[in-house]
Amino acid sequence: MTLKDRIGFDAGGTRLEDALEWAVENHFYFLDFNADSGPNHMESWSRDRIKAVRETCERNGISIGLHTLSAVNIAETSPYVSRAVDEYLRASIDLANSLGCQWTVVHAGYHFSGDVEARTSASLDRLQRTARYANDTGARILLENLNFEPDHAEVHYMAHTVEECRLYFDAIPADRLGWAFTANHSHLVPEGVSGFFDAFGIERVGEVRLADNTGDYEVHMVPGEGTLDFGSMFRSLESAGYTGHYSMAYGSPEQKIASRDWLVEQAG
Repeated sequence: MTLKDRIGFDAGGTRLEDALEWAVENHFYFLDFNADSGPNHMESWSRDRIKAVRETCERNGISIGLHTLSAVNIAETSPYVSRAVDEYLRASIDLANSLGCQWTVVHAGYHFSGDVEARTSASLDRLQRTARYANDTGARILLENLNFEPDHAEVHYMAHTVEECRLYFDAIPADRLGWAFTANHSHLVPEGVSGFFDAFGIERVGEVRLADNTGDYEVHMVPGEGTLDFGSMFRSLESAGYTGHYSMAYGSPEQKIASRDWLVEQAG
């Protein structure tokens, strides 16, 4: 499979069947989708619909992954709500398994500055439970390194630096918790792309998520519009032996088609 064939896209909440149709028409073989609302809502999947999606993927050689919602606080500590977050993660994994998803992207949650220790403990415990459940059911979960928020912001995402990601990767074996490496998020912290690779290598990487920014704050720009060095990133990954897929998380359908060729050019 060529590098171009390995570059997929994030369809977000677009109806999965429509996203698959577009993928087939434009020769994409990997896509992420979300199932929290709209036409992909978790409770909208009949047996016939699931069967049809699986057949479409198998017939066209397309791999799909479920991307859970980062707004759901995996570091939740409140009564009743905490139990609901566990149920949300299990339900996501169940849906992913039923659809034949090859991966499910999860997050570490967020804190409110004054409750870091309690939130960190809750987040780690919950992801350990989730990793066990995924392993028992044959699912593969990938932890996404999330984005930096300004220091004066009240809410801060967890697992957005090398140090914070290491907490989860040290506690949960690689065969139970992979990594959805988000290049544009790493570009927002001093470690940068190279710092994350130096710290963790590629062993855990199950998906590389692509977008650009200027290194100042979170915004999903089309590659080439910001300052992220995609050529260097591709060379680092590919020379290290990465053979997995990439996911474009930005732009219109037309921009995705055009930028896929641009990305391959940058890889050289």
